[in-house]
Amino acid sequence: MKTLIRNFCALIMLSAAFTVQAQTNAPTGPVILTVTGPDGAEAMFDLEMIDALDQTVTVVETPWYDGTQEFSGPLISELMAHLDVSGSELSIVAANDYAAAMPWSDIENYPVILATRHNGNTMSLRDKGPLFVIYPFDTYPELRNEVVFSRSVWQVKAIKVSP
Repeated sequence: MKTLIRNFCALIMLSAAFTVQAQTNAPTGPVILTVTGPDGAEAMFDLEMIDALDQTVTVVETPWYDGTQEFSGPLISELMAHLDVSGSELSIVAANDYAAAMPWSDIENYPVILATRHNGNTMSLRDKGPLFVIYPFDTYPELRNEVVFSRSVWQVKAIKVSP
């Protein structure tokens, strides 16, 4: 019986590892992103926590704005590495519950960012914020298609990782 209890406790500790690793600092501001791992464990982020990750700048023309725009934020691949999580697919969920499936290969093969800033300014919900998935369309012309455009979710509130 002791072995069964010990194994059960170990299983609970392992399933919580994702959350413990991700939540070394708890959000102190409003939670703007919840990442759910393949095991169902969640990590929550406020803007300050996302800003603490390495930031990448992408200058790009998009279908949603006139002319070249500058976006900055962490690479989604770096966010996943920070959480020590991997999978086969990401479900990117917007504030209105629109969800787009992004193959894991997109974040492995392209510097896709989770933008927190547009032309240096934080983005409000009204301005496609607070988080916006930005692909490097100008650097990789093969990304300029409706399928990838549909993965460029704005008003992101959650990312769910599938095994």
